[in-house]
Amino acid sequence: MTNRIAFQGEPGAYSHQACHQARPTMEALPCRTFEDAIDAVRNGDADLAMLPVENSTYGRVADIHSLLPDSGLHIIDEAFVRVHINLLALPGTRLDQVKTAMSHTVLLGQCKNFLRDHNIHRIVGADTAGSAKHVAEQHDPSLAALAGELAGEIYGLDVLAKHIEDQGNNTTRFLIMSREADYARRGADGMMTSLVFQVRNIPAALYKAMGGFATNGVNMTKLESYMVGGSFTATQFYADIEGHPEDANVKLALDELAYFTTETSILGVYPADSKRY
Repeated sequence: MTNRIAFQGEPGAYSHQACHQARPTMEALPCRTFEDAIDAVRNGDADLAMLPVENSTYGRVADIHSLLPDSGLHIIDEAFVRVHINLLALPGTRLDQVKTAMSHTVLLGQCKNFLRDHNIHRIVGADTAGSAKHVAEQHDPSLAALAGELAGEIYGLDVLAKHIEDQGNNTTRFLIMSREADYARRGADGMMTSLVFQVRNIPAALYKAMGGFATNGVNMTKLESYMVGGSFTATQFYADIEGHPEDANVKLALDELAYFTTETSILGVYPADSKRY
């Protein structure tokens, strides 16, 4: 055991914050890409990976759902992180000195009102914490970064404006991945099951596959579709449902799903996070 949890991004990224909040006793291991974070767990450099899957303002995180089925890892937990966006600048900088702000394109779009009101132009950076690091290295008081407070602490930047996001409920959902599945736990707030499946090539196959969840009272909280291998006729679906595969109604629903699908794979069974509700 390494007692490390891998994440994508520079130190100070929101994924780093998620690691601190969900696994405070573990060492956070920064990785260049999502694939690198997954590989760190697969090859034993880390025990867990923290991967963002969706944001309440922006929507799903590109590529993640296509990486999960082939990762060889299992979802063992979920974590919801409130994304507070802050304007970070060199120590001693005044707000009226800032002319440009750098961050990931997603974050730039989540605080448009503040930037417009203060006539601050946007510059696209590779990521949030990387932008903070760049600002710290440039020694230019007219350049600021949009990132979390953790990034400001790590790179020695001042917070000129706190919590400037347009949406007051801006939240990112993360999945915690492990080499080993864990079906034994039961959460105080219920259980979640994540799965991927491909429907048979017959009329109304998806409608019929979904019918088993409705008739058995299983709530589906997420359903997304993806093309497989660049084909317009082969579609893979990712779904999150409430419950455990050993629950009687979930078992019946999954049995019915299997009848109308060519392939079904459970990605993880894990306690529902209390922040979900």
